Amino acid sequence: MVYAARVMLDSFDALLLARIQFAFTVSFHFIFPAFSIGLASYLAVLEALWLKTGKSHYLDLFKYWLKIFAIAFAMGVVSGIVMSYQFGTNWSVFSDKAGPVIGPLLAYEVLTAFFLEAGFLGVMLFGLNKVGKKLHFMATLMVAGGTFVSAFWILSVNSWMQTPVGYVMGESGQFLPGESWWDIVFNPSFPYRLLHTVTAAYLTTAFVVGGVGAWHLLKDRGNQHARTMFSMAMWMAAIVAPWQIFAGDMHGLNTLEHQPVKVMAMEGHYESHPDGAPLVLFGIPNDDEQRMDYAVEIPKASSLILKHDLNAPLAGLDTVPDADQPPVGPVFWAFRIMVAIGFAMMGLGVWSLLARMRGKLYDWQWLHRAAIVMGPSGFVAVIAGWMVTEIGRQPFTVYGLLRTAQSASPLDAPAVGASLLAFIVIYFAVFGAGTLYILHLMKSAPHAGEKGVKRTERGPVRTAGITPGPTQNPGSGEPLPEDKGDVR
Repeated sequence: MVYAARVMLDSFDALLLARIQFAFTVSFHFIFPAFSIGLASYLAVLEALWLKTGKSHYLDLFKYWLKIFAIAFAMGVVSGIVMSYQFGTNWSVFSDKAGPVIGPLLAYEVLTAFFLEAGFLGVMLFGLNKVGKKLHFMATLMVAGGTFVSAFWILSVNSWMQTPVGYVMGESGQFLPGESWWDIVFNPSFPYRLLHTVTAAYLTTAFVVGGVGAWHLLKDRGNQHARTMFSMAMWMAAIVAPWQIFAGDMHGLNTLEHQPVKVMAMEGHYESHPDGAPLVLFGIPNDDEQRMDYAVEIPKASSLILKHDLNAPLAGLDTVPDADQPPVGPVFWAFRIMVAIGFAMMGLGVWSLLARMRGKLYDWQWLHRAAIVMGPSGFVAVIAGWMVTEIGRQPFTVYGLLRTAQSASPLDAPAVGASLLAFIVIYFAVFGAGTLYILHLMKSAPHAGEKGVKRTERGPVRTAGITPGPTQNPGSGEPLPEDKGDVR
């Protein structure tokens, strides 16, 4: 079986295999930061609520999700390190030409985000009973901030590749930084991409938390931990999902201005429409014949969305040379999957508001079942969005300036195919096992107290070992907040 797979991979050319390898590794990697960015902020909120209210079920939920965060964060770091090496192995020409611009940005990510996360992660994971409450909360905030800073720099790099500005061309064909680094960092698409991607990460985490809460509500409707998780997640769905749709619309308008060909592929517009373009809901893209087969359309709706004018003209792919067109099929369908999930998220949020208004948020089992089904939807949406962004940029690595075919290393197909096959086997084994363990942790309901701790009316009392008194925070000499909440 492995031999047959290797023979099949060897039949492709090296460029295609290098693209498949990078797509495979970045897809695996993207899943974990999309979860850990939102989860780090959720942990900070839980700890803040525990410190403010003294209710122990917030602390229980913090510890419950902290274990899951640690595993997801570790898998994200490992998968990211492996992915970055491909810049030197499979894409050395790109690294040479674009390195003077993107290299410093990636270095800033390491010097700021990575060191921030690494410096405080240990305190966050293991210091709850070893340092003061304020110091531990600060460590949690620093880790959460570090995940955002990491996203900031990575998205700045990717956005520059989509909308390159602020550079000058060197004599050797390299992109060199111009007079202002601010133009490079805050390139035209970066603010929109940062807002849209980070919000997607928060929604991804919210729907995972909501799905887990709904799972345990179906087993025990009175579970206080499950109620808290589900309620917080549904507030996010109701408030943030509509905002994400608005942010996505702004991002789309920015893309139309700077990458119109990508929008043509997203909309499935093979032909220009001088008197208003239709919104193609569904169809089968036909790149060979340059048409949309079996199209289901709403007349002039695309012009209304993109230009806010029913009769506004929109150019099509018939104005673009064939060599400069992206493959329409993957972009067209990935965009529709992403949009459909966005509206489904908003729909679940509205449904939860109706249940909340009627006092049935924890009683409507079909709402809980729908939340379980929607639990992994954020991961699907972010991968679909990534496909729209990256495949829609083709055939360029630096949009309009450096082609993908000119960016690859001079490698033979068998070498790239062998490494791709190794990645597939190892990734599914290692990260598959990690994902299964996370699911196992989610299957177990959060419980009152931690191992080795007995809850009393006054607060946690250690049952083993020599520790400070029941109301003293070990290592700090500060009293723990009074345990005021129901810990069912």
